[in-house]
Amino acid sequence: MRITTKGQVTIPMPIREEFGFKPGTDVEFVADHGKVVLRARRKGIDPVEAWLQESAGIAYGRTTTAKVMKLTRGED
Repeated sequence: MRITTKGQVTIPMPIREEFGFKPGTDVEFVADHGKVVLRARRKGIDPVEAWLQESAGIAYGRTTTAKVMKLTRGED
C-alpha cells in the first residue's frame, strides 16, 4: 500500500468491515509508542480530555511559568 501525493491511503475492505468504517465515518490518527493508530473518532466529549486540553491551552498559550508561580505564591 502506498500513500498518494495527497497523503491518502485506501483502507482495505476487511478492515473497514471489521471496524465499521463506513463512508462519512470521522476518524483520527493517534501516535502510540512509535506507531500510528487509526481509530473512529469518539462522538462524545470526554470531560477529562476536554479539561486537559483546556488546561494545556491556558498553561502553555496564555501565560508564562513566572506568572503562574506568582499567582500560585500570591505575589503581586
